Amino acid sequence: MKKLQVLGTGCPKCKRLTELTEQAARAVGIEFELEKVTDINRIVDFGVMTTPALVVDGEVKLAGRLPNAGELEAMLK
Repeated sequence: MKKLQVLGTGCPKCKRLTELTEQAARAVGIEFELEKVTDINRIVDFGVMTTPALVVDGEVKLAGRLPNAGELEAMLK
């Protein structure tokens, strides 16, 4: 099971990344646990300075922008 974390304070782009991540994970057929990380101290602990960001199994895959569907699916495989 993959652990997916969306880092962000709750802005519209952060919410959109959460939706896109769920859709992409279902599209590629993986089992996943999705966590929304809104605490700024935890976000900084990942070394992320711009949100939204996506962390897959502890590794920051994306920060500061929204990916397209194909890009996101590739990150989750």
